[in-house]
Amino acid sequence: MPASLNHTIVHSRDPKASAAFLAELLDLPAPRRFGPFQVVDLANGVSLDFIEAGAGSLTIEHYAFLVSEAEFDVVFARIRARGLSYWADPHKQLPGQINRHDGGRGVYFEDPDGHVLEAITRPYGSGG
Repeated sequence: MPASLNHTIVHSRDPKASAAFLAELLDLPAPRRFGPFQVVDLANGVSLDFIEAGAGSLTIEHYAFLVSEAEFDVVFARIRARGLSYWADPHKQLPGQINRHDGGRGVYFEDPDGHVLEAITRPYGSGG
């Protein structure tokens, strides 16, 4: 049987707030508690399990979410409605823009902890 990703742990200063932010922005089910985690279940069976980072610095990670064109419109509208900064690129050189790689659309934005989130409508390298 080939391996598939089941979950990953996301370190957060406020797991409850960060998990709720992601679930609301992406129109996912409300986070559920599992032990010390706030779990956000994604449509493909993978979950992001938010846990308190503890003392010290927080390592910033990147998480990309593949969405439909219609879902992108909703997510992008929520980003703008919340007044969040967004970029067309991961290095934040193109503020206030989206990208159109592979014939789709993509946008980068940050969660409350500074993790770089991305919504894309086409997988990179898929053509278009």
